[in-house]
Amino acid sequence: MRRTVKPFRIILADDHNLVRAGICSLIADMHEFNVIAEAENGDDLLEQTAELKPDLVLVDISMPGRSGLDVLKDLRQLPDPPHVLILSMYLTPEYVLNALSSGAAGYLLKGAQFGELEIALSATARGERYLSPAVLGTLIETTFDRIASPTTAPQDVHALTPRQVEVLTLIASGMATKEIAYQLALSTKTVETHRMRVMERLGIRDIAGLVLYAVRNGLVKP
Repeated sequence: MRRTVKPFRIILADDHNLVRAGICSLIADMHEFNVIAEAENGDDLLEQTAELKPDLVLVDISMPGRSGLDVLKDLRQLPDPPHVLILSMYLTPEYVLNALSSGAAGYLLKGAQFGELEIALSATARGERYLSPAVLGTLIETTFDRIASPTTAPQDVHALTPRQVEVLTLIASGMATKEIAYQLALSTKTVETHRMRVMERLGIRDIAGLVLYAVRNGLVKP
């Protein structure tokens, strides 16, 4: 007997009715996914997520009141947090890095082709990282610009403990917090604590800075 695979359950959050209607129409043609609820602001999204426990949340980064970026950390604190795919028109590295460091698994541009939506949803639902190609290109350019800049001298890697070096290397390799926790047999909270202490010890304030440090010290290749 052929086993029926349940579709991934999605909550869609965007403050524009037509945008939500268009995305829901596209997802309706995807057998792997099912939109179970819609939200038009961050508070509605948090309430529905806590109640319905979806597998995945597709959320606009900028909404009136509490934006998608504002609610990311709250979503992560839920007992069974969903994977989060950010939907945005913003390509700036600051937005992308803030979203990823706050718990988003993916970042999809609103100008993406229709087919990319399904690719992004599939990757995010599996717990993988997904970035629109233009977003990834911007992050790479930003990282190499910082590498080429002489303003920041590389710190001594011996300032870190062996475990901190492990965590840093995996972060710089593009792994999400949950993936790092699984690979190192740690809790996600412990991984986040290690990341915070690495940043404090090195005087680094963002993920791009950690990547730059790791590249300069030979922990990962550009």
